[in-house]
Amino acid sequence: MSDTTLDTGAERRMRITVWRLFFCQALMQASVVGQVAMSGIVGSTLSGDTFLATLPMALQMLAVMLASIPAGIIFARLGRKAGFNLGALASFAGSVLFAAGVYQSSFLIYCIGSGFAGIGFGIAQHYRFAAAEVTPPAFRARSISLVMTGPIFSAAIGPEIVKATHDLLPPFIFLPTYLVLACLPLLCLMLLAGTALPAPAPRPKVATPVREILARPAFVTAVIAGLVAYGTMNLIMTATPLEMRLCGFAVTAPVTVIQWHAMAMYAPGFVTGRLITRFGIRPVIMAGVALNIACVAVTMSGESYWHFIAGLMLLGVGWNFMFVGATALLATAHAPHERIRAQTTNDLIVFGTVACTALLSGVVHGTLGWSALNAGVLPGLVVALALIAWQQRQASRKVSPA
Repeated sequence: MSDTTLDTGAERRMRITVWRLFFCQALMQASVVGQVAMSGIVGSTLSGDTFLATLPMALQMLAVMLASIPAGIIFARLGRKAGFNLGALASFAGSVLFAAGVYQSSFLIYCIGSGFAGIGFGIAQHYRFAAAEVTPPAFRARSISLVMTGPIFSAAIGPEIVKATHDLLPPFIFLPTYLVLACLPLLCLMLLAGTALPAPAPRPKVATPVREILARPAFVTAVIAGLVAYGTMNLIMTATPLEMRLCGFAVTAPVTVIQWHAMAMYAPGFVTGRLITRFGIRPVIMAGVALNIACVAVTMSGESYWHFIAGLMLLGVGWNFMFVGATALLATAHAPHERIRAQTTNDLIVFGTVACTALLSGVVHGTLGWSALNAGVLPGLVVALALIAWQQRQASRKVSPA
């Protein structure tokens, strides 16, 4: 069987598996989308300090980074399903602890919940890798893109849950929201029970040194594109609810903006894979960089409701092009037996950056302001654009006739 053809039974099984991964990704992400809309507000209320408002989100992203290595060990030894089950349980525990923190007015408990939620979110990042592993190379970009589109339902569900439940148990604002969000990873566990995923790959006698993987140009490009995409998005997104509150918007206004932002992050996934197939990985990443720069131009030009929505929608599409492209590029940078090591190294670097930006978001916003925060993402975008453009030219020279 070639890479570009599948028999009917194999194709059907592949499609079922990819769609199950799609819905698992959607459920796991819904909790995160809701948390993004609430975290800064709850963190500021519980801590009593705007400088600490984004600390819970920073801790969550730090946990995402730290989860990479143990998650990789579990995936390598026990398989994808065991790892994903553990991630769903961690996400459930995180939502329960968030609820407990709100009920007890405890910033400490709330921050502990961030750790568990981060572990769940970190493990959920591997759904896109699982999609690549169950798909032949010719269909890989589309499968990755489709699974990463799953959170489009999260963009619709998560914020609506926040809006519908945040004030159902006064005076405990957001308590019922976290209780509802705790149900989502349980649904994910039910989906995983019937999902067929590959067994762990045979462990090589001699593992490829990480430094050798780090030296590969495709790996370096994938990591830089991923960390700039996520770092830029997280820095601006995390500070948006805080800035909107300072501008006098109601508590539900940032939730709506984050909802549109999340829709813009994931909706393009229906076509991003096809764009990559047609135009190539690097041109799509470069288009994402351009969209992120356009976001900065919009967010710095005004602070009306529509400036926030338009800016964050550009930010969302730019993130999608860059991050899906980076994931597709990463899949070309390692052999099958190296995939867990390469994937965990990638996520360790990318989400380490995200953790830093989540913490810096509150600090920079509180000390330097909204405009400085937006301008601060431009150097990273320029560096990423220059590197990717250079490697695109190098790739073009290799395929051009002598």
